[in-house]
Amino acid sequence: MSLDPSFSLRSTTVSRLRAAGCVFAEDEAELLFSAAHSDDELDTMVERRAAGLPIEHVVGWAAFAGLRIAVDPGVFVPRRRTEFLVGQAVGLAGPGAVCVDLCCGSGAAGAVLLSAVEDAEVYASDIEPAAVRCARRNIEPRGGRVFEGDLFAPLPSGLRGRVEVLVANVPYVPTEAVALLPPEAREHEPLVALDGGSDGLDVLRRVAAEAADWLAPGGHLLVETSERQAARAVEAVSGRGLTPRVLTSDELYATVVVSTRH
Repeated sequence: MSLDPSFSLRSTTVSRLRAAGCVFAEDEAELLFSAAHSDDELDTMVERRAAGLPIEHVVGWAAFAGLRIAVDPGVFVPRRRTEFLVGQAVGLAGPGAVCVDLCCGSGAAGAVLLSAVEDAEVYASDIEPAAVRCARRNIEPRGGRVFEGDLFAPLPSGLRGRVEVLVANVPYVPTEAVALLPPEAREHEPLVALDGGSDGLDVLRRVAAEAADWLAPGGHLLVETSERQAARAVEAVSGRGLTPRVLTSDELYATVVVSTRH
């Protein structure tokens, strides 16, 4: 009995991905099959993945918190652990909440807030032009707005003192550790989305310096960090009109600092 051609093609695809070092070759093969419209397109996609391009860049999207988030080449890929950060943000945002997605990348956090929070008012910003273009595809059809610029600088001034939930998924990899990241990240994602300075907290300090001016009384700043950086991250936001607390998820290996304006 001859093999079914589709089974044979799947088997070959899995073998090619596995040979390229893809740990989840079977799952990735299914993603590629679902995205490709022809055998030639599939072959091209497999070649791009085998060459080290992130699977999300190959298929053009990432699964995140129940949504399909468009992810263009050269844009930071939303991590599964960041679902913990965004879940905390959703839990703190009541109906009609004014929310900001700072360092938004693809706009995954903003898209989830718009989808999960009734009548949420969402604004996002990023300094990277490719990220801004991508975020607009994910956020603006859902009713949010995206701005290009450095941190708070491009946001409408009328948001000062009104933001109830401020999500800032700042880069937090120490500069010297960037070279140790997987090739998928260091070769295909923008350095500005990865490098957090000498101790990984430079951008967080800049956000913390202005956050209280933008937050409403009782508003919250949420940032992701690493477990080993958590204590220093708390120091970075303390004394800025904010009261921080650390939350962790063992399942997602995630650490989040939630800081509330006094």
